[in-house]
Amino acid sequence: MARFIVPIAVALVGAALFGHGAFIHAKAIVAQVLLDRAFSRTIATGQPVKPWSWADTVPVARIEMKRLGVSTIALAGSSGQALAFGAGHVEGTAEPGETGIAVYSAHRDTHFRFLRDVKVGDEIDIVRRDGRSFRYRADAARVVRFDEFGIDPQADEAELVLSTCWPFDALTQGPERYLLHATLIGDR
Repeated sequence: MARFIVPIAVALVGAALFGHGAFIHAKAIVAQVLLDRAFSRTIATGQPVKPWSWADTVPVARIEMKRLGVSTIALAGSSGQALAFGAGHVEGTAEPGETGIAVYSAHRDTHFRFLRDVKVGDEIDIVRRDGRSFRYRADAARVVRFDEFGIDPQADEAELVLSTCWPFDALTQGPERYLLHATLIGDR
């Protein structure tokens, strides 16, 4: 009897784990659709629009990389709850297009998965919630400890940093972060 129960139990646990993983990715995809709608309404009305009634954040930007066919909505703040649904604009950092460094963070296995394919010279477009668009050029990437970012939000130029966990293919969170740096090259 145990010969039948153990394989069935293992299969059920495997199915549950697979289902949980699939749910997380499905939630990220559905959330981006709702976030995209809320972001479009935010631009149209000039007022922040929540993506769903119980949301504790609002969409603040769209990050696009045409070469990679990527577009993702960023939320206000970088709390764990915000990052569960999209990239987050790190509190206390500049707005895109303004003097200083605008910093966005997201998970390496969902919204910032594309960072592994970005090359120096690639262009990144940011559309703000007020509808203004800015183009940046990726100029450097580095790996740092989570507590040693070395980012000076008071930089003299308009700059952008996209941040995610490192290494890209790790199964658990580690102490290192991947930072992609880009410099403003103009309005779009």
